[in-house]
Amino acid sequence: MRNHRRLSVVIAISCLVVVTASSAAQKKPAPKAARSETAAIVADQVNSTSQPALPAQPESGAQPATGARKATSPAPAATGAERAAILRAEILLDRARFSPGEMDAKWGQNVETALRGFQSNRGLSVSGQLDEATWAALNADSAPALIEYTVTEADAAGPFHPVPADMMAKAKLKDLGYASAAEALGEKFHSSPQLLAELNPGRSLGRAGEKILVPNVENAPLAHAAKVVVDESDATVSVVDESGKTYAQFPATMGSEHDPLPIGDWKVTVIQQNPKFHYNPDLFWDAKAKDSKATIPPGPNNPVGVVWIDLSKEHYGIHGTPEPSKIGHTESHGCIRLTNWSANALAGAVSPGTPVVLQK
Repeated sequence: MRNHRRLSVVIAISCLVVVTASSAAQKKPAPKAARSETAAIVADQVNSTSQPALPAQPESGAQPATGARKATSPAPAATGAERAAILRAEILLDRARFSPGEMDAKWGQNVETALRGFQSNRGLSVSGQLDEATWAALNADSAPALIEYTVTEADAAGPFHPVPADMMAKAKLKDLGYASAAEALGEKFHSSPQLLAELNPGRSLGRAGEKILVPNVENAPLAHAAKVVVDESDATVSVVDESGKTYAQFPATMGSEHDPLPIGDWKVTVIQQNPKFHYNPDLFWDAKAKDSKATIPPGPNNPVGVVWIDLSKEHYGIHGTPEPSKIGHTESHGCIRLTNWSANALAGAVSPGTPVVLQK
């Protein structure tokens, strides 16, 4: 086990998201909560089981070979009532363990894919749309979708600091914590900081004692997986039971033209929480010429996030991310990338020896 643990740190070196390695911007603290320029979401509408009939949403089409999302035409601007319905669906899908990724009250491929997984699990017609039967199944969960939460001293304490994009600058830091209280709360409630700001106009997300509205998300441990299936065709990671039924599904980023997903049958070898990242520019086709080998400190903004699930395929693993909004929308250097909360949930459902199938 000691050798496995050491190996898991070393193999993390090849798993940056492509856009991260070439990005020039640093992650800055989020602005204070403000009113959105898009159609406003009314909390009472989100909590209502009587939702509007949404117009058919544009389908996203087949996935490209790399596993990144295919670009689609933007959907028409949603009304406030439609955005409330989408947010309710996102929250209920999250609680049903068919994750839409980072919630933002906007229609997209991750929502559609989560709906398809949920519909299949519930024996419904698989359309990826919010039809009447799907709403009825989702609304079987009667707990409120939005709840009031009081920002704690720990939530507001930090320390928070900007996170540089440059790998050499990252290596000089003691840790890679959150850039802001809004970012930390976003991860806690599986939401974009912008959504939390929109739900809480005029309120400070970084002030202890502030009462805010947040999605009522599910964090209970998953049952142990019989196997995990990583599917490049719809960019998902599925948790499967002994009967072959998928009981949890997460959107994922996987592979690229330069680093394709290694199709085949593998196993989990070790699970490492809060890993360091050993950066080797020789393994990155898009590394900067000035870069040298470096150890990147742990934290939620570490390139592999808060957990590393090592696979028996050398140099490959399933892990978290510092950029949850990009899950399913970018390419990676071969590994399988989830939001930090999804990676943590998956880590709790597997153990060394759990089969992992990587398929097209």
